[in-house]
Order: sequence, then structure tokens, then C-alpha cells
Amino acid sequence: MDVHLRDLRYFVAVAEELHFTHAAERLFVSQPALSRQIAKLETDLRVTLFDRDRRVVTLTGAGQALLEDARAILTQWDTAQRRLSDAAAAANAVLRIGIQTSVGRGIIGHLIDGLAARRPGWSVQIRQVSWDDPTAGLASHDNDVAFCWLPLNDPGPYAWTVVASEPRLIALAAEHPLAAMQSVRFEQVERIPLVALPPAAGRLRDHWLAQDHRTSPAPVATVARNADEAMEAVANGIGAVLISSGNARLYARPGITFVEVADLQPAHLALVWRRADHRDVIRDLIALAALDQPAGAVDS
Repeated sequence: MDVHLRDLRYFVAVAEELHFTHAAERLFVSQPALSRQIAKLETDLRVTLFDRDRRVVTLTGAGQALLEDARAILTQWDTAQRRLSDAAAAANAVLRIGIQTSVGRGIIGHLIDGLAARRPGWSVQIRQVSWDDPTAGLASHDNDVAFCWLPLNDPGPYAWTVVASEPRLIALAAEHPLAAMQSVRFEQVERIPLVALPPAAGRLRDHWLAQDHRTSPAPVATVARNADEAMEAVANGIGAVLISSGNARLYARPGITFVEVADLQPAHLALVWRRADHRDVIRDLIALAALDQPAGAVDS
């Protein structure tokens, strides 16, 4: 009976965690789905891999026998995938980086210089993606890595490292009564109509509307699909925008004032990649980004 690699990954996760719920969280699947898949694997192999009761999960003798070989098979397959991806990429040698706003902060220049030193012959393409796609081209495979603001709508297929954690400010038209303030509390601005990301942005739209600080939906003045549209709406008095402090410096323009919202949680900018992308060039880029990782940032 042929067994899928997915089944082996599920088995190894449960064998290492010895806890179905923890293994399901690690795999980004539901616990019932994981239990069904393990039960099917046991049926296909005609063995019992785990002894289960309400509190304890243990490996059977058959499970112990399978674990070492399953790990070896998965390691060999991951190595084969990486070699195959590197061979395919070598013919092109272009790394495509998706962005939704200007990244600034010296980050991209640092990565390009570092990658040139590690991977001579590789070039980098920076590709702007609208806010309609919160993965900045990763989901469509148009880009290889992307700079995205967290949270992601569906984090399961992706991993990331945070490259900047910054306070959230509110961008106001210069004549707004609060524009003279250095700092405000959210309750002072929560009724101000905001320029929102498109609905397709999902959780990211909610984040930039500070929806988790509200008891009712945020008042939305209009929708913008990129930062320039949003800033133009602010300058014209259509609405305000929540923005990170780093991007406030990048998008400053006449007619707009930025005021810190002191009690909002900071915004997190991350370098994101697909978990299934095993190319060495991606690993190099991750290592370079980690060198500039802010204190307290967490990889996922």
C-alpha cells in the first residue's frame, strides 16, 4: 500500500508531540482531521501506531519502528525538493520580492547587497502588489518572498521573520483639530472615518482599522488599494489612516500630520515565504533578514 508523504508528516508530528491537539496546531490542521488521517494510515498499513486514552498518547512497537524511517524519508524528500528547486532556479537566477508599501528602513538594500555577496549572479526584482492581495504575490506564486504586514489571513502555508515593529500613528489632514497633538488615545480617534484596505485584505484590513479595539465596526470613509491612494484621501480630508511610524516617514507629504495612538499595539512588518519553498537562496535571504531582526521579534 503506497503512503503519501503528507501521511508521514502527520505521523511524525504526532509521534514527536505525543499529543494530537499540539500536533494539529503545529501542522495547521484541525485535530479531528488529523485523527482521521492517522486512523486511515493505520488502516492502510494494517498496524496500530499509537496507543491512546483520554490523557496519554504513546507509540506502539510498530510506531517506534516506523518513526526513524519516516523521518529519513521526509529528510530525503526535502533535500530532493531543494535540489530540484535550485536547479530550476539556476536557469533564471532571479529572486522576486513582493511589497505592498515602500519598505524603506534600509532593509531591501541590505538584503540585495548581502544576497549579491552570497549568491553571485543572482538578481532581485522588487514588485509592487496592491492591498487586494495580502500575501503580496506569494499565494499566486508571482513572487518568491514578500514584505507583508501581519497578521496574515491564512498563516498555514507561510513562515516569516519580523523585520520591524513600530508604533501605529494616525494620519490626519493638517487642519484636523487633533493634528496639533503629539499623542492621543484610541478613544479620542475611534469615531474618525478611516480610509480602509479592500475587503479582500481580510484580517489585515481589520488590523489597520483597529477593529480589535472596537465594540462596533469602524467607520469607513473610502477604500484604497495602495498607500498613495490612501495618503491622497487623507490630504483631501476624505478620511484618516492608521499607519506605522516607519511608513509615516516614507509617505509624509504637505497637508498631512501624523499623531501617535499611544494605546494601540505596534505594527509588525515581516519577511514572508512559503513553507514549502526549500531553495537555498530563500534560506540565505532569511538568514540575512534575521541579522536585522528587532529585539523580541518572533519567527513563525
